[in-house]
Order: sequence, then structure tokens, then C-alpha cells
Amino acid sequence: MSQPDWDAQEYAQYSRAQKIWAEELIETLSLHGTEDILDLGCGDGKVTALLAKATQGHVLGVDKNESMIALAQKSYTNIAFQVMDATTLHFDNAFDVVFSNAVLHWVDDHEAVARGIYRALKPHGKIMLQFGGYGNAERILEIMDDMIEKKYKRYFHDFKFPYSFPHSRTYTKILEEAGFKDVDARLIAKDMIHENLECFKGWIRTTWFPYVHRLPTTMREPFIDAFAQAYVDRVPQGTKIHVDMVRLEVNASI
Repeated sequence: MSQPDWDAQEYAQYSRAQKIWAEELIETLSLHGTEDILDLGCGDGKVTALLAKATQGHVLGVDKNESMIALAQKSYTNIAFQVMDATTLHFDNAFDVVFSNAVLHWVDDHEAVARGIYRALKPHGKIMLQFGGYGNAERILEIMDDMIEKKYKRYFHDFKFPYSFPHSRTYTKILEEAGFKDVDARLIAKDMIHENLECFKGWIRTTWFPYVHRLPTTMREPFIDAFAQAYVDRVPQGTKIHVDMVRLEVNASI
């Protein structure tokens, strides 16, 4: 997949749910406080900062997107960050833990990611990965496809689905073939909560931009407004906006 056209500042503003889920994952890591940790796909760095608070070991955040790394470096000057593609990691025996949250659904070569993570780990190292899994955001995609078919089809004639939502069975096989053991991969239903309609629109703008950016600039905000209205009309909501998500959560060791 080509490099996503992220707006780092806007993503930082509308990625509250991703941070909450990362906090939950970090709790389950049961860190001793001395681990060297790689945050794979660190984005704006706020999750890397949480990891850095949980250990006195070396923590490194890597991300493919230069604007994300620039924002992370500006926001957290005491933490190391580096521009790097998840499919071309070049670490050897360097980390006790590789952590990744809400990132790997942007990757299509998961075999390369698994091999790179395996090489990056020290003996007895472990991984904790969570990202979009099989069945993720089905209602979002249904409404998006319906809108495109009815009104915007001419802008999507050569569109390639930009995400990878693998099944747990698929990922278990990928990791075992890379050399991992004790692989525990499971699909978990998650309720993503947006505080209000504007926050929901911000999430659409920043996470689903591969769709939004197919349109001429002047059509993008009206498209987001129309999508948000179509979603709340089809999926009844209260004061907060809920989205049914499916996460693939993976634990394994070497």
C-alpha cells in the first residue's frame, strides 16, 4: 500500500478511542519495568509516551509517516522516534517487547512485518498487537459503498480497498511460519464511542481519508456531512456516536 496521506495534527485530535484501547492493552502486558520496547506504528507518539512511563528500559517509536514522527518528536522530546516502514524493520535482537495498536490494518505484507518483528526481539521476547480484524467496521463500509454506488461512483473507478482486516486463523499461520510460538490471536468486538457528531466526523476525516480524498476538495466536507447523517439515520444513536468495530488481538513469543 502507498503511504497514507495523514494529517498528523488532526489525527492526534480525533484518535481518542485508539488511545483508550492502547491503555487497556498496556495494562495486560504486565511489564516488569525494565523492558526495551518497540512501538510499531507510533503515530503522534502519545501511546509511546504511555509505554515509556511503564518501563525504565529503552523505548523507541517508529512510523512510516514523516509528519507523524515530526509531531511525536516535537511533543515528546525525551523519547526516541524514527521514520521506518513496518514491512522493512532492520533491528536484530534489540527489544523485549514489540507493541502495536491500531496500525497493522494499513499494511498488506503481514509476512514481512512478522519476519521483521521476530528478528527485532530478544530471546524470550513477546509481542502485543491489536488492529482491525475480519468483520471490522461493517456498517461503516456498507454505508460508504452505498453512497459511492448512488452518487460518487465516477470518482472510485480504480479504487483499491486500502485496509487489511485479516482473520485470526490467517494471522496465527503467518506468525507461526515466521517462527513465533504460543500464538494467541483472537477477534474481539469493540464499541468505538465518539462524544458527539463532530468527533465522529473528525474520525471519518482522519481514518477514512482514502475514501474522502478521492473526491475534489470542495466535495469532501459535504461528503463527510452526508455520510455522518446517513450513519446516524441507519444506526440509531443517543447523544454519543457508537461504531461496532472488530479488533484482531495477538499475543505471541519467541
